[in-house]
Amino acid sequence: MKAFTKLNSSAAPINLSNIDTDQIIPKQFLTTIERAGLSRGLFYDFRFDENGNSKPDFVLNQEKYKGAGILVTGANFGCGSSREHAPWALLDFGISCIIAPSFGDIFYNNCFKNGILPVRLPQVTIDDLMSQANGQNARFEIDLQTQTISAPDGSVTKFDVEPSYKRALLLGLDDIADSLTHKSAIARHQERRKQNTPWLA
Repeated sequence: MKAFTKLNSSAAPINLSNIDTDQIIPKQFLTTIERAGLSRGLFYDFRFDENGNSKPDFVLNQEKYKGAGILVTGANFGCGSSREHAPWALLDFGISCIIAPSFGDIFYNNCFKNGILPVRLPQVTIDDLMSQANGQNARFEIDLQTQTISAPDGSVTKFDVEPSYKRALLLGLDDIADSLTHKSAIARHQERRKQNTPWLA
């Protein structure tokens, strides 16, 4: 998993609440466990019409938001099913930070396990950042070490993040990689068990 330390990027505003995981990545794109290539299905029904033509009014189809690494969006983002393809698709598209008032619980946890930083902030702060994100070439800096967001107007906003999640992102550790940092202790435990209870070996 790629480590997340700092991100300097434009932010795409999606001023909608209750965007569920089926809207993030529709079910027809779930036929693979490969992470690469899922960006084509990200927000598919928002980005394309019934004929597969790009919708010019959707924010991620607009030229000034091409390459945006941050989303500023509404409450309860990522609600619905637990599909891990949702954070995979976001990452494949280049989005590694999502700022919202609240998230679906499973999606929130899945983000950290896949290298995305989800940031929860009060609605009034979201409204301000959403307004600034609408500016031409507006850039934000997310600093996970200091837990701050520097906005285009020069303001700095602090955010909370669970210490274990922060550590995992800073070091680029998913659950398996984090477990392997204890490899020596695990090996010692296995050896002791083999000695003390050989019938279980």
